[in-house]
Amino acid sequence: MTLADPQLEAGMAAYLRDVEAVLIDSVHSANPLVTEAARHLMDAGGKRVRPLLVGLAAQFGDPSAREVVLAGAVVELTHLATLYHDDVMDEATVRRGAPSANSRWGNALAILVGDYLFSRAADLAAELGVEAVKIQASTFSQLVHGQIDETAGPLDGEDAIRHYLRVLEHKTGSLISTSARFGAMFGGCPPEQVNALATFAETFGIAFQLSDDLIDIASDAAESGKTPGTDLREGVPTLPVLYALASSDDDAAAVRLREILAAGPVTDDALHAEALGLLRDSTALKQARETVRGYADTARAALAALPEAPARVALESLCDFIADRTN
Repeated sequence: MTLADPQLEAGMAAYLRDVEAVLIDSVHSANPLVTEAARHLMDAGGKRVRPLLVGLAAQFGDPSAREVVLAGAVVELTHLATLYHDDVMDEATVRRGAPSANSRWGNALAILVGDYLFSRAADLAAELGVEAVKIQASTFSQLVHGQIDETAGPLDGEDAIRHYLRVLEHKTGSLISTSARFGAMFGGCPPEQVNALATFAETFGIAFQLSDDLIDIASDAAESGKTPGTDLREGVPTLPVLYALASSDDDAAAVRLREILAAGPVTDDALHAEALGLLRDSTALKQARETVRGYADTARAALAALPEAPARVALESLCDFIADRTN
């Protein structure tokens, strides 16, 4: 992200420090174990993308409003809560470079701590008013529906690619959209700007998640910091894989790729290396790149309703980042 304006950069840094202070205060409990477990992922780091979007959206109104800080904490607490639950469902052992809460304290405690974080987010949302509580509840519903859809898989006859994109709309796009909506709302922006920022953020969130799909395939470990093909090995159906499976190409490489992918998780090292190489050279990967660029372009177009400002430049740079990181 480009924060070329020194005043904006200083203001955002101060804002994020205030959000961090609220987060630490919010998860404190009379029970030391609850406090320790609730701070576990918070202290492990994270990009704080959702509070950042709250703060940037508020720049189009009054970013100094105390409600903007509380809103940043609400969306980050909600996000952190989902991570505790996701790690239990995925049986993850590591999160943000540290042992996951479920591997350290067990599934039961991890789920309960996630519930605790959701409750703390609700407490803060209540301070923001009835409308904020309604939006928070609706967002939570979308998050849950996204997780259920992902777990259950496509319905009979449902297109797998459309199903996957709908899961991302709910699991990723909904909370990121609410982040920008809250920032604009509590910054006092007019309704048309609130809606434009929410639309931008939802589309950007989907594009960002989709770009992770491509990085898992196209980048090497030194560049991305992740082991290439992890989703492939675990049988996670990402967009390039879904495009490859849906392809009707009859060339030998495409047929062989479909044959490997149709068998499920690619755990054999030789097959994994072959599938990864075929995916990197496939039409499916190119099609997935075009899809990501399409979402990034749509997100950028939503910003046209906003006035020229350093915050708009920063948001536009997010679209550029998404497009560039998938090439």
